[in-house]
Amino acid sequence: MTAQVYLVDDDAAVRDALSLLLSTVGMEVLAFPGPENFLSALPKLDPGCLILDIRMPAISGLKLQERLTASGVAWPTVVISGHGDIEACRKAFRNGAIDFLSKPVDEQDLIDAIQRGQAALGRAAEADAERRETMALLSGLTPREREVLSLVARGFATRDIAGALDVSPRTVESHRAAIGAKLGTTSPAEMTRLWIEAESTP
Repeated sequence: MTAQVYLVDDDAAVRDALSLLLSTVGMEVLAFPGPENFLSALPKLDPGCLILDIRMPAISGLKLQERLTASGVAWPTVVISGHGDIEACRKAFRNGAIDFLSKPVDEQDLIDAIQRGQAALGRAAEADAERRETMALLSGLTPREREVLSLVARGFATRDIAGALDVSPRTVESHRAAIGAKLGTTSPAEMTRLWIEAESTP
């Protein structure tokens, strides 16, 4: 299933034309006549790809993009403009836009940009699922097992871990076996990867 596309443009003709275009290639488009409407609906929206007109009353597409970025909404965004300039283009890309297209928009360029955005969202969703799975696995470890795992991740051998924790090597091996059973791997490299992934998760 492809990600939802959200189109924000105050020009009804543009909204209708782009919605129709994208629907012909199987994309589901939800159109908004302005940033205020989109922001009101945002809390209930699933992650998707954005198409933002750069010039709109009250809140411009760039201002909306800045607000979304500041609030942690980093959805793939295509900025479109009938009055594009180099500085606006730079701002759009600094705020994370995946493309900046001038009106009249080239149909294939827009479709290609949205498809890139949807692919990026898919990869992000997979990575997020992997992080949640890792956190769930690590949550099953005891405090002592987490200590042992942290030392394994730092490259400590069993004897070194035993010395650091003031326990016998046999006890460390017992902890490592329990960790391996809970994480589904006895590979030090894989244990290290899981630990680093958990440590880097906000």
